Amino acid sequence: MTLAAGSRLGPYEILSPLGAGGMGEVYRARDSRLGREVAVKVLAAGTTESKERTLRFEREARAASALNHPNIVTIHDIGDEDGTVFIAMEYVDGATLRESLPGGPMPPKKILDIAVQVADGLAKAHAAGIVHRDLKPENVMITKDGFVKVLDFGLAKLVDTGSEGEGLPTSAPTATREGMVMGTIGYMSPEQASGIAVDYRSDQFSFGAILYELATARRAFERKTAPETLTAIIREEPPSIEQFDPRFPAPLRWIIERCLEKEPEERYASTKDLARELARLRQRLPEATGSGETAASPAKRETEAARSFQRLSFRRGTVLSARFAPDAQTVIYGAAWEGSPFRLFSTRRESPESSALMLPDAEILSISSTGMMAISLDRHWAGRFMWTGTLAQVSILG
Repeated sequence: MTLAAGSRLGPYEILSPLGAGGMGEVYRARDSRLGREVAVKVLAAGTTESKERTLRFEREARAASALNHPNIVTIHDIGDEDGTVFIAMEYVDGATLRESLPGGPMPPKKILDIAVQVADGLAKAHAAGIVHRDLKPENVMITKDGFVKVLDFGLAKLVDTGSEGEGLPTSAPTATREGMVMGTIGYMSPEQASGIAVDYRSDQFSFGAILYELATARRAFERKTAPETLTAIIREEPPSIEQFDPRFPAPLRWIIERCLEKEPEERYASTKDLARELARLRQRLPEATGSGETAASPAKRETEAARSFQRLSFRRGTVLSARFAPDAQTVIYGAAWEGSPFRLFSTRRESPESSALMLPDAEILSISSTGMMAISLDRHWAGRFMWTGTLAQVSILG
């Protein structure tokens, strides 16, 4: 049922609706006892007679109320008013991550600001033996002053933490039955999509899918139908972020790729380790204007505007890498022109033509001060975010 402004649930006066989801409706309300604003989540109409749904709803409150962390929405209360089950929680004045998407790729520095906070919150939950299982942009809130809050542990699952703090799925009654697929299609882990048992590493995959979307402005596994999307999650790899933005910081790309590994064992052994790696990267990454480049002073920007640029290649195809030779005038680059295999070419600024080096198909990796080149022979895409080839060296003179 929809609650009207002015109606009450226990000590909470309903002020206005905030949104609705699969588990229920959320309202902005006022706690008459403490005089503070809260968010009240009410179990969706027509579901209170379902014992399983009610238990899941109450489990969300119990799981989240055990967590005390600045990046997790605080649960204040749970109640039942004339058969209407509700949860009173911290009111977050802001917007969801979905609502905050810029309409294009998000700058890496901004991605890291969000990622560090989400990972900190997840690490706290996982250390307490709680797996979210429904992590998505709609369940991440960003306040007006930039703080990030993870909310809606509606599918939260308790796990046995054992001695390591983050453990394997429990067989307790709160656990989902084997073969039941739960979560949000598009952000599920392969194990979720397969209906098998999950642990904290499932949240890492969902987290990686969110970061991939922030970096590329496209979902990692979106297909035309839900079954096709589930199949893609289980069996297919998303295009590398490098294909969308070659300047995207490689360390952040590697973190996202590791989170999106199909096998849980290939992800992070601890979400705390993931959070620490993101925090260290944020400290090292310079203040960015878009893709990790240091913001320039006005004088430097004027100098850059006055620079001229000279085009060195004029054919249609793909250039993967290029290096200056020791003479600082010759450029060696690897390119695949018009569908041909990658080969090495040399060019100079005074010549509009490139010359193919008399070498097998290869890509340039490095050139030493003595003119020795490190090259990759027969380099090709091997899937799972990897290239393969044979490392070799050869003199620039042949």
